[in-house]
Formats: sequence, structure tokens, C-alpha cells
Amino acid sequence: MEADGASISWLAIIVGAVAAFLVGWLWYSPKLFGVKWAEGVGVDLGSADEMPMAAMVFQILGMLLMSWVIGITAAQNALFTAILVILAITALILANGYFARKSAYAIRTEAGFIIVAGIIMIIAQGIF
Repeated sequence: MEADGASISWLAIIVGAVAAFLVGWLWYSPKLFGVKWAEGVGVDLGSADEMPMAAMVFQILGMLLMSWVIGITAAQNALFTAILVILAITALILANGYFARKSAYAIRTEAGFIIVAGIIMIIAQGIF
């Protein structure tokens, strides 16, 4: 696909989205931030086979769309735009968390994940 003459790397988009999704799996696991995050949002942290399917589908869709946007900005040599997109999504996650009255820990965990996911996607663009 061309974006004003620049080629978009679909491999980088897919690798970035999948890698960010997998990091999210670890991020929200009991090994990292999952237990306190679950307490902060008022859910029970279950096993992988108990995860809400709709949430998983939208998570991978969101990661794919975010990675695609990062891919477009990479093709345009517009890293600053990618950073602004990541910061905008992070700000919306923060706002949503405060509106939902989640714990400060849960809000920081969710916002931090978006920043880490964005960094992973930018790195994928640099590699692929």
C-alpha cells in the first residue's frame, strides 16, 4: 500500500500489533500488574480461558488499528504524529479511568500499557 509515495510495511504493522498484544497479556497477568489492576477496576482475575471474548477481539482490533496508524506515520516520516496519537490515546484512557473511578494504580497500569504498546509498534516499524 502506498501513502503519498511511501510504502507501508504490513509486516511491521502485524508484528507490532501482535507483539503489543502479547506484551499486554503479560502486562495484565499476575506476574506483573494484573492482580492490583483487577482490584482497582473491580474484576476477578481469572484464567486465560475465562477472558471475555468480546474484550479480546476489541483489544486485538485496537492494537491492529493503532499499529496501522503508526505504520502510516512511519511511511510519512512523521514520528511526532505517532507520538501525538499515542499520547492522545493515553489521555483518553486516563480520562476514562477517572470517570469510571478506577484506582490510581489501575489507571496508571492501563495508560502505561498504551505507551509501551506504542513504543513496541514504533520499534517494529524501525526493524521491519
